[in-house]
Amino acid sequence: MTSPYPFSAVVGLPDLRLALLLTAVSPAIGGVLVRGEKGTAKSTVVRGLAALLPEVDVVAGCRFACDPSSPDPSCPDGPHTVDTPAARRRAALVELPVGATEDRVVGTLDLQRALGEGVKAYEPGLLAAAHRGVLYVDEVNLLPDHLVDLLLDAAAMGRAHVERDGVSVKHAARFLLVGTMNPEEGEPRPQLVDRFGLVVGVAAPATVEPRAEVVRRRLQYENDPAGFAARYVEQDAALAGRIAAARQFLPRVTLPDAQLDRIARICIAYRVDGLRADIVVARTAVAVAAWHGRTVVTKDDLRDAARLALPHRRRRDPLDPPGADQERLEEILDQELNGPDDDPDTGGGPDGDPDSGGDPDSGGGPDSGGGPGGGPDGDAPDGGPAGGAPPAATPPSSPPLPSIPDISDSSDLSDGAGADGRDPRGGDSSVPPDAGPGTQPAGELAFAQAPYKTRLLKIGGRANRQQGAHAGRRSPAHGRHGRVVRSRQPSGKLVSLHLPDSVRAAALRGSRSVHARDLREAVKVGREANLVLFVVDASGSMAARQRMTVVKTAVLSLLRDAYQRRDKVGMITFRGAEATTVLEPTASHEVGVLRLAELRTGGRTPLAAGLRQAARTLHGEKRRDARRRPLLVVVTDGRATSGPDPMTVAPALAGIPAVVVDCESGPVRLGLAGRLARALSADCLPLSALSTAAIHTGS
Repeated sequence: MTSPYPFSAVVGLPDLRLALLLTAVSPAIGGVLVRGEKGTAKSTVVRGLAALLPEVDVVAGCRFACDPSSPDPSCPDGPHTVDTPAARRRAALVELPVGATEDRVVGTLDLQRALGEGVKAYEPGLLAAAHRGVLYVDEVNLLPDHLVDLLLDAAAMGRAHVERDGVSVKHAARFLLVGTMNPEEGEPRPQLVDRFGLVVGVAAPATVEPRAEVVRRRLQYENDPAGFAARYVEQDAALAGRIAAARQFLPRVTLPDAQLDRIARICIAYRVDGLRADIVVARTAVAVAAWHGRTVVTKDDLRDAARLALPHRRRRDPLDPPGADQERLEEILDQELNGPDDDPDTGGGPDGDPDSGGDPDSGGGPDSGGGPGGGPDGDAPDGGPAGGAPPAATPPSSPPLPSIPDISDSSDLSDGAGADGRDPRGGDSSVPPDAGPGTQPAGELAFAQAPYKTRLLKIGGRANRQQGAHAGRRSPAHGRHGRVVRSRQPSGKLVSLHLPDSVRAAALRGSRSVHARDLREAVKVGREANLVLFVVDASGSMAARQRMTVVKTAVLSLLRDAYQRRDKVGMITFRGAEATTVLEPTASHEVGVLRLAELRTGGRTPLAAGLRQAARTLHGEKRRDARRRPLLVVVTDGRATSGPDPMTVAPALAGIPAVVVDCESGPVRLGLAGRLARALSADCLPLSALSTAAIHTGS
């Protein structure tokens, strides 16, 4: 088995390393969400953490890792007595794949044995395996909604529940939740993000030396994994010892009322939702103090805690870029923490100095000298984190990791501006010199009106989803969740029993007991997520009488609706002589808002080019993901002043569920959008009626 990449061998990323170490010290913080572009060592660092976690005592033979000192009374493998043999093992690192099924996550009930043999046969899932360890979800933003619901329940209650067909199984499921994601692929549900105690943004080094060092170490590791890991054994062992010591020291740390007041003022000023932010900042500050060997939380501890725990908890709108308002957070922290200290007992040293370290027997604090690495920052000479391994009963005596950098400078957690510095709510106000007549400055009219709740545009018929793939909230679909509409004989493994029909089948056969051949499977109808492809007319006619203001607001409202219903979105615009795919199909709805804000108008109307580009896009997406059904939304007044007749292109979109949003206005109307809708076998919806009752498209 290949040795994992050592945690201490990671170059840079001090804020990520500190966040993971703090949650290892205090799992009550709630885990870490790591946001960063691809290839930034997110998974490498998380997997390296597993080797640092302290070992745990478990009941021997228990599949649910019960603690011998306080076993779970409802453990399916119990009851456990006080004299039950115990074993000691490493804390588990369990990876939850994005494509996992619900049964694999919470466990599986063998319904055939339960009904036929009268035994409760239960196979534990990943939540049971992760109990008292780490549950790692790579690409957590792509996790289906039904699995997100399971994680939310387990994270909130510390227990996993299997409730199915009258059979109930419960077991403890307390774990350190760590997720990694690439923001380019969309954002996870806000409820899930809120469950992560800390959120850290990472980016690749922007200078030569650290980039070269990363590559050098990676090549050395690939050539000789065991030998490379052996070079960092002592440093990893020192960190592991420091984690264990900080865990024992944690109950001795106090949080003065003055610091609690500061936390409350910071959260109020930052306008976070709810009280979870206050609690997480407090827990993190205590963990920071324990990691540094201080018995009392200082203002510096609060600053580090707030920078990690608050940026993701304030979003004015669901489609606002995550991590917005970083400068505002820094202003608040400077205002609250840079003033005179009004609590003379805040310091952790024997004479009350907040920088003097811990209590008299703490063995030193952050300024007490170097650890095994010997550097002034507590780093090892090769750039990996270092820390002493203090005795188990004493607080850590080695220096802390480097202080957390100002995360407002992170490319992942920017203030929401685009790569060229434009704000997604504004856009570039300049007009190119070659713009056609009627061209509007990009962003000048963007979102001048507030978005509104739109009609539900949904696809008729029911799709047969497999294993809950693309679960969402738009179109009806057969699947593992939803209301029961009928029963059928199972074609494979029985996963959802229809008990009344199973009993009825046995009764019709004249049997007093239910056998395997009598079992009936429940057929359920729920909702699925779709691919919503917007084809938007950006020609000069749309700019007349500021019509584009209303159109952009309508498309923004539809984007918000797609976000809430967990759809993928894409956007094509047409103007001048061609159509442009401004947004490839993606789950990143925030990018759609940015592209919409930057949308330029002007020139002639190549409607046929827009339809042709839509046909190519949908054909390509069908090859990549045949199970996701598309919904085409054409926003136009129906005029075509450039290119061929759009009616000649309509057959290329035959069978694609579509809606034409008619943007024509004025006293004289040609009804061209309605003609296009008939050619596409689509519904035609006036723009003014977009915010009323639901409509249905063809199947």
